[in-house]
Amino acid sequence: MVELDHSFSTGKPIDESWQAILDLERLVPCVEGGSVTEKTGDDSVKAQIKVKMGAMSLTYAGTVSVIEQDPDQHRAVLQVKSRETRGQGHANADVTFLLSDGGGTIHTKAQITGKAASMGEGVMVNVLDAMIKNFSEKLASL
Repeated sequence: MVELDHSFSTGKPIDESWQAILDLERLVPCVEGGSVTEKTGDDSVKAQIKVKMGAMSLTYAGTVSVIEQDPDQHRAVLQVKSRETRGQGHANADVTFLLSDGGGTIHTKAQITGKAASMGEGVMVNVLDAMIKNFSEKLASL
């Protein structure tokens, strides 16, 4: 289990950011290598992501769902469940957004198995950390 915390700035009003993080078809492509393959409901999509870890490139396919939302607190929890498309591993995560005017925080709790995990926790944490930093920079453009 890996847990990471990041803050981000959007320079936008809180309500605008709130709408953006709940719009999974706009949000998922902000993750480098991420794409929505199908909308499955108001709060869920099928998605895939291509992740580069050193010399290895992995593709994961799965779902992204909004499992909690508290509009008064501007807090939302997204759940990611995915499997390696060529392998036995999976990457699951609960991602908690807590918004404030002009930005907010992201708390990521990830569980990764398979080839990615075999690279070692240090590599995994570095790759995940870089992905979330890149993602949080792109949030400003939503």
